[in-house]
Amino acid sequence: MPEKPPPPSKPTREERLAAALRENLRRRKVQERQFDAADTLPKADESG
Repeated sequence: MPEKPPPPSKPTREERLAAALRENLRRRKVQERQFDAADTLPKADESG
């Protein structure tokens, strides 16, 4: 029985959207971590 040819390399609209959503979520998580880290640092201008 012959194997099916691989799917076309062009992603479907849903695949592109899913990839974009994953990338967006990853970026937002990184930004949130950076914001949380900056928020925990002591601020020099609040010592007055």
